[in-house]
Amino acid sequence: MSDFKATVSGTKTSSGYVGIHVEGYEKIEYDFTFINGVFDVDNPNLANCYQRWKRCFAVTDLNIYNVYGRRIEKYFQHYGLELEVHKTKIGEKAKTMATLLSIVDSTNKFGVYRTVCILAIATTLSNKHKLHPNPYAVIGLIDASGSIKVAVNYGNYKNRLSAYHAPIHTFLDFTFPRTFPTAQIRNGFAELIKISTCSHLGTFNLLDKYCEQLLDQSFGRAKGSSQDLEIGLDRVIAYAHTWSLLHELVPQTPLRHGHAISIAMAYSATLANNRKLISDEEHRRLLRLFLRAGLSMDHHQFNEGILAKATAAILKTRDGLLRAAVPSPLGSCVFLNNVSAEEMNATLRRYKEFMKEYPRSGEGLEAYVDASDTGHTKNAKMGEEKIIENAAKKAGMLNGSNGHVENGIDGNANSSSRVNGHINGNRPVNGNAALSNGT
Repeated sequence: MSDFKATVSGTKTSSGYVGIHVEGYEKIEYDFTFINGVFDVDNPNLANCYQRWKRCFAVTDLNIYNVYGRRIEKYFQHYGLELEVHKTKIGEKAKTMATLLSIVDSTNKFGVYRTVCILAIATTLSNKHKLHPNPYAVIGLIDASGSIKVAVNYGNYKNRLSAYHAPIHTFLDFTFPRTFPTAQIRNGFAELIKISTCSHLGTFNLLDKYCEQLLDQSFGRAKGSSQDLEIGLDRVIAYAHTWSLLHELVPQTPLRHGHAISIAMAYSATLANNRKLISDEEHRRLLRLFLRAGLSMDHHQFNEGILAKATAAILKTRDGLLRAAVPSPLGSCVFLNNVSAEEMNATLRRYKEFMKEYPRSGEGLEAYVDASDTGHTKNAKMGEEKIIENAAKKAGMLNGSNGHVENGIDGNANSSSRVNGHINGNRPVNGNAALSNGT
């Protein structure tokens, strides 16, 4: 939550015109609580946040509601709190101004006043209260939950329209990973590689050592087993964002965020290797970890044209400097500003040669968004949603009679059960089998 304080004084220009000068600052403070079972009825922490209003307006993803909706409703009933849930799609294709305005319409209908806290479950939307992690993706635990940035996509650019709005309180429930599909575990694994590659060698070593076990056991949660205001623009967490923010949305069926950044990381690591900032062994070690995790290292649409467009776009948001974070050595980083188009393209050619040595020419597994990510597909019995059901059933946490929400999301009618005509980006090739990862 923020508290803005300012002083106002009169001014007068050299030519005699009077005016006003405002000088102030905004104090921002918010809390994180690491918790197990945030929706368990014997856990009052979340309910205590809403006792003063006796009511709660919540925004959540439709898929999350299908798994946790009954439990959430039971929790608020237990504490005598009125609950209204706005169910929507929150993936990249639905992260639009239209989706935002649909939420505004619902808050207006419910009657949310200026001081009332909205509960955001598994979203990066933020208004006073935000509940994280994302019960469906590791990225929610690692990246989005720690951020106070709110954004929608615009054009073909990710998070192009954005602002900073801190929540009052964020709850991070680490029991949620037991219901994550493997594709989302892999997706978030890329974020851990991103941060540890440039800032913490010890964590990278653990990821390298236990990669397969972490994926198989949902980071130890399977059954039986900080991002602040961008005051400084040289940010370790922006490693791979230099080129991925455009490329992620370039394919007809977009890449998952983790796969988009792993491609940019592999390219950035090749750039670092070219400059002798990391050794050949460090370079190969990083590429091997991507391979073992099933993450993408390349994509056929990642080319010189995309590099040029992405570079031009990122310069506008980084005050005219590239600020490309690259490992130097593994576990720490430097920021490059003096990278010419010629050097970028030469690096790309060498990087593409490397990729020929790897399975699928470096393309990853389950790299494309499906109905759980995109927000486009609204058939309540779509094939892709069974992925979520299966993960939840495996964890013994499906809602049972709550099942699937009936027709309509954000007031829209149901449409096709495919995303852009492809399921997970796959399409037939000459009438034969589908590509493992193609568009």
